[in-house]
Amino acid sequence: MTYQEFQAAAAFAKSTDLRIDSRAADLNSLKELLETKRQFLLSLLANPNLLEHDSFTDLLWAVFHLAEELSARKSLEGLPRVDYDHLSGDIKRAYSQLLAEWLFYMRHLKEDYPYLFSLAVRTNPLDPHADPVVRE
Repeated sequence: MTYQEFQAAAAFAKSTDLRIDSRAADLNSLKELLETKRQFLLSLLANPNLLEHDSFTDLLWAVFHLAEELSARKSLEGLPRVDYDHLSGDIKRAYSQLLAEWLFYMRHLKEDYPYLFSLAVRTNPLDPHADPVVRE
């Protein structure tokens, strides 16, 4: 992919209307994952080098907001429809920003560290059939 193609893919990820339905998600597992990664996320937020990248900072705040929304509820089951819709919007915001940042990271790897890019492509977290084995 060229620089422009990476930019276009990231713009598409941010602007596309992802269909996220929090009623179909395992919100308890998501809550637990975010709670276990809280210290790591806080360390990212404290890193001044990362804060210079506005879009990455926006991603971190979106993830923190989602984590706080999930933690604030006593139960994540049997919520009113409007609350599930709110959580769906929070998940969508964080996920679309995460996709865009992942694409920026992949562009960086391709340009500066092609050997790391090769592994990242083969272990793509969005590909359920990803395999690190190099094939012909």
